[in-house]
Amino acid sequence: MSTQSAGKIPSTTPTVWNDATSACAGRFNTPRALLIPAMEKTPQGTSVGVDDPYEFAGVCDHLTGEGTCRYAFDHYEHDPAFARERAEAEYACPVVDPESEWSWADCPHFRSRNRDRECVRCGLEEKRLAHDDERPLLEEHHLSYARDGDTLSHEITVYLCRWCHAKVHDSWARITDDAAPDSEAIATLEERHSREQSELGFESAAKRYGRDE
Repeated sequence: MSTQSAGKIPSTTPTVWNDATSACAGRFNTPRALLIPAMEKTPQGTSVGVDDPYEFAGVCDHLTGEGTCRYAFDHYEHDPAFARERAEAEYACPVVDPESEWSWADCPHFRSRNRDRECVRCGLEEKRLAHDDERPLLEEHHLSYARDGDTLSHEITVYLCRWCHAKVHDSWARITDDAAPDSEAIATLEERHSREQSELGFESAAKRYGRDE
C-alpha cells in the first residue's frame, strides 16, 4: 500500500501543467486553478493568455532607427515634462541606453503593436481578398489592461487568429502553447486561397473565343 497521504500530490508531480496532467487534478482534490499560474485578465475577467505582457512586447512603436524617442519630439504638448527630459538627452530613448536601468514598463509612453500578419499562437497567416468584406482571419489581441481602476497607458497588442483568440479568452489557452492551426481555420484559409486563384485565372468570354478587341 502506498505511504502517500490521501489527497496530496506526489512530490514527482511536474511543475508545468498541461491538459493531461490537469485532468488528473480531481484525483487529488486540487482545484485546477491552483495548478496553473495566474494569467493577466481583461476587465471582464477573461484571460489574455500571458503572465507578463512585457515579455511579449516588441520594441516601442515610438523608437526610431537611431535610438531616439519619436513621441517626445512629435507630441511635446502631451507631456511637456517628459519631452523636456528627452530633449536634454538629445531625445535618446533611455530603455535602449546600455547604461540605463529602464525597461519598457518604466516608460510612461511605451506602446508596442505587433504588425506581423500571422497568429502568434498557431502561425496562421492572414488572407484577405480584394473587395472582400468577409471577417478577417486575424484579430488584434490586447495583452495589457487597466487594473483596479487605474489607467494603463501601455498598449501591447499582438495578432491571434479568431480561433486561437476564442480559446485564449474562453479557456486556459496560452499565447505560448505549441499549437497548430485549427482544422476550421485551415479549411477557411484554403477556401480563400482557392477563390484567389480562381479570380487571378479569370478569362473573359471575348478572350476565350478570340474576339478580344
